Amino acid sequence: MKFVVRVAWKLIVVLIVIGSIRLLYAKLQAEVSYDPVTKSLLDGGGLWSDIKVIAAAITSYVLDVPLKSHLCAGLSAMAAYVALAWYDRIALLHLDRLKGISWPYVAMCSFVTYAFGHNLGASVLSGGIVRLRAYCAKGLKATEVAALVAMCSFTFLFGNLLLLGAVLLLEPEIVLSLANLIPRMALPIWLIQTAGIFLLTLCTLYVLGSWRTFKPFRVGTIDIIYPRLGIVGRQLLAAPLEIMAAAGIIYFVLPEASNPGYFVVLGAFILSFSAGLVSQVPGGLGVMEAVFLAIIDTVPPTSVIAALLIWRLLYLLLPLALSLPVIFVFEHSKTA
Repeated sequence: MKFVVRVAWKLIVVLIVIGSIRLLYAKLQAEVSYDPVTKSLLDGGGLWSDIKVIAAAITSYVLDVPLKSHLCAGLSAMAAYVALAWYDRIALLHLDRLKGISWPYVAMCSFVTYAFGHNLGASVLSGGIVRLRAYCAKGLKATEVAALVAMCSFTFLFGNLLLLGAVLLLEPEIVLSLANLIPRMALPIWLIQTAGIFLLTLCTLYVLGSWRTFKPFRVGTIDIIYPRLGIVGRQLLAAPLEIMAAAGIIYFVLPEASNPGYFVVLGAFILSFSAGLVSQVPGGLGVMEAVFLAIIDTVPPTSVIAALLIWRLLYLLLPLALSLPVIFVFEHSKTA
């Protein structure tokens, strides 16, 4: 049975790697196809010709951005993935299973998990497979890994609701910018701000519940233990940090002259990334572009597309490419 499990997992890894390579190519092709000239070159060429066209287009986009902006965007991407690793560590601390699992191991597991989850879509499932393999190797049970995945997902949701509430309250006009895409979004300012206050109230109640040490409650056969105040305090820091750092990548590579400001970029990022997650489109391809172009209308469309391409390179595609050898090394260490 153990032999069958090992062979099955090897097969899954091979399929993931093959699918990831195909996805990398497809995403890069889709991103540069927003330029009509590049699209015409891609339509008439073969595989090798397409690879050269894609590489030339990406190089052109990257060289148009100042070096300082690239450095700031790179640091933002690193900060986002550090915060994502913190998600896992917070969940392990909540489950009281942190002993014997080092920060580097958690960081590497988290990095690979989110690299696959963000790119492949269905992040709970695709990321859950990676976590199951990695944390079961450290002695966690499958039910504990499931609880860890749920806790990490909730941490992201908590941070998303917290920042979305702040954006709706302070920058309600962002929602009105989407009216051309979704007519139903043409809402009164007071209603948008009320929705923001409601989301912030929910987050406040969650913190108060931890402070008042609510008792565990049962869902079916599972006991749900309310996070301790120290855990919630860590979530208050980690979740907004990840989202704000990820949005910072786009903010830093937008043209300085027509940049609408960080808070507007943050609002556009939260709305577009959330829409992408709900749609389950891998990486939110197409969804983010539509939302950003609608909200950030002070920036030339080509610059917005270029900024989103660099975001995908730093936040999605480069981590995915770096994750592939990590999986090979991990699997080799398990069979050596």
